[in-house]
Amino acid sequence: MTTAPRTDPSTLVEDLLLLLFQPRSGTIAGENTLFYVLGGAVLADLTLGEHVTTEARGRIRSVAGNPPSDDLLRPAWDYLFAKPRGAQTALAAIGPPLREPVLDRLIARGDIDQEPRKTLGLFRTTALREGETGRRAGLLADVRRALSEGGPPPARIAALAALLSASGTLPQFHREIPWTSSVITRAKELERGDWGADAAAQAVTRTMTATVVNSVIAAVVVLPRG
Repeated sequence: MTTAPRTDPSTLVEDLLLLLFQPRSGTIAGENTLFYVLGGAVLADLTLGEHVTTEARGRIRSVAGNPPSDDLLRPAWDYLFAKPRGAQTALAAIGPPLREPVLDRLIARGDIDQEPRKTLGLFRTTALREGETGRRAGLLADVRRALSEGGPPPARIAALAALLSASGTLPQFHREIPWTSSVITRAKELERGDWGADAAAQAVTRTMTATVVNSVIAAVVVLPRG
């Protein structure tokens, strides 16, 4: 029996893992520090949805009565509802379990396919390849515009581009996103929350997202990248 592909809106962490997937090799860029990056995407998504906020000393806490409906995001909200945490502590707790369920989501959506293979003609393995939805190409185009055209991107795309930059893998995308001085400068601006938006209502979101992104950077730089 074939399961129908998922059609519900994707989370930011799904979009980020899909971007990090490398179709040429069937691997995921930045595996050694992936859990910090995925944890950052979950925190950023909670921030964009106003499910979390910050209190004194920058600790992140859940907004009572506003849990996320998505079960990829809910465990992080529950964790921060029990006790406010610093971003670094939250990343280390939230990130490690995410890779498998997020990848399962992408496979269920048809964005990534699993391909059975045999090694040495004997051992069965599973390789990953890009699906036929075209969603990865669309996300890449959105991020490329955010990094190269200079206009104010949508908040979600700004956060996605900032997280991709924070992961340290952006140079690997030079075929799709030219690795130029202007792109590097814009990426750093997005990391800092300079999205080019003036609305006061977005100021807190930009600041909180920048805090999360820079916590990811701080975590990534102390670990070897793969």
